[in-house]
Amino acid sequence: MTAADSAKLEAMSATTMLRVGRNKPERLAALDKVREWVRARFSLGEAAILVAEVACALPGCPPLETVIAFWSEERRYHFKVFKPVAEVTEDDLPPYWLKPSLAVPDDFECTCC
Repeated sequence: MTAADSAKLEAMSATTMLRVGRNKPERLAALDKVREWVRARFSLGEAAILVAEVACALPGCPPLETVIAFWSEERRYHFKVFKPVAEVTEDDLPPYWLKPSLAVPDDFECTCC
């Protein structure tokens, strides 16, 4: 992960926490639980993992969704779970063998992660 990616991760985490304003222990525990499931599922060791609950205002989109991003072998990966973080279960995560398809192309730009 580059220094720019690390700075972006820190800024987004802080912004998300402030914007949502829900620092309840239960919500923080749910974020940690999902982060650890992702770490175990994709054998990430000490890699940076971002788990954020975001609001979506697009038609047909759930009101709250969970966005997960992680860095492995100098590459960024991401996916969404279309439910609030408190409702995410380990079975909602993609299987390990799907990891290559979660890789973000080098020229991809998004505002979520």
